[in-house]
Amino acid sequence: MHKDQFLSRRRALLAGAAVLGAAGAAGTAQLLATDQGSPAGSSAAPATPAVPSTPAAPAAGAQANRAARVAGKPSAYRLQPIAGYGPARTAPARTLVRHEPFLRMSGRGRTMVLTFDDGPDPRYTPQILRTLKAHDVRAMFFVCGEMAVDNKDMLREMADEGHVVGNHTWSHPLLTRLTRSGIRSQMERTCDVIEEASGERPAWFRAPYGAWNRAAFQLGAELGMEPLGWTVDTLDWRTPGAGTIERRVMNGAAPGVVVLAHDAGGDRSQSVRALRDYLPRLLDSDYHVTVPRRQAT
Repeated sequence: MHKDQFLSRRRALLAGAAVLGAAGAAGTAQLLATDQGSPAGSSAAPATPAVPSTPAAPAAGAQANRAARVAGKPSAYRLQPIAGYGPARTAPARTLVRHEPFLRMSGRGRTMVLTFDDGPDPRYTPQILRTLKAHDVRAMFFVCGEMAVDNKDMLREMADEGHVVGNHTWSHPLLTRLTRSGIRSQMERTCDVIEEASGERPAWFRAPYGAWNRAAFQLGAELGMEPLGWTVDTLDWRTPGAGTIERRVMNGAAPGVVVLAHDAGGDRSQSVRALRDYLPRLLDSDYHVTVPRRQAT
C-alpha cells in the first residue's frame, strides 16, 4: 500500500485499534526515564507512566481511558519481552521481567523524543530531514517496508545523519488480526529492507495504530527489537492545521515525552510546516530533543 492509501485504511481501522493503542502507549511509556545527570553506575527510578492523548475515535474514548488506566499498572506482561539475549531471532528460554527503565535519554530533565511514522515519502520526508539537520536534532523514523523498499536512499540518509530507523511493519496492517506467522513476516521483511539500506537491523519497532498484543511483543523481541509507544499524539493524520499540531506538541511538552507524528500516509504538508515552527520553540525553551539509547540488559 502506497502513500495516500494509508489514510483511508487508517480511518477504517483506527476505531477498533483505539483501546489497544492506549494500552500499548501507556505500557511502553512506563519504561521511559530521563537521565538527570546521575553518577555513573547509578540507577534512576522508573518514570511515572504517561497516559497517552485522547484516541481519535470518540466512540471508543471511555474504553480507551479505562484501558490506559489499567495499562499504567506494572505487570509482567507489560514489562516483557526483553531483547538482547544473544543473536537476533533467538528467544530466551525464560523471559525475565524488567525492574528498572531500559531506555534513558541524556540531558538534565528537559529531554524529548520526536518520532515519525509510515514513511519514507519522497514528498515530505526530505523536508523533515532538512529541518532536523538545520537544528542539529536527531529523531526516530518508524518506516513501513513497502514504502522503504523504493526509497532506500532516504533510509541511508537517516542513518548517516544519526537518526534512528525503526520497524513499522511492511504494509501497516492491524497486527491483532494477523496470525503469528503473518506478524513475523510483516516485521522480518521490513527488518531486511532496513538492514540492506542502512547497514544495521532495527533495534526498535512500533505497532501500526498502536495496536499491540502478546504475539507482537514476543516476535519483536525474537527479532532483536524493543517496542516503543508514545505519550503525545499530534493526530496530524487528521490534517487539523499546522497551528493545531504545533499547539499539541507545545502543550504536551514535558521531560521524557515521546511525540507521535507522521511523514507519510497522506498529505503531510501540515506536519512539515508544524515541525518548522515547534522545533525551534522547543529548543528555545531549553528542551533537549534527541533519540534514546537502550540500556544494557
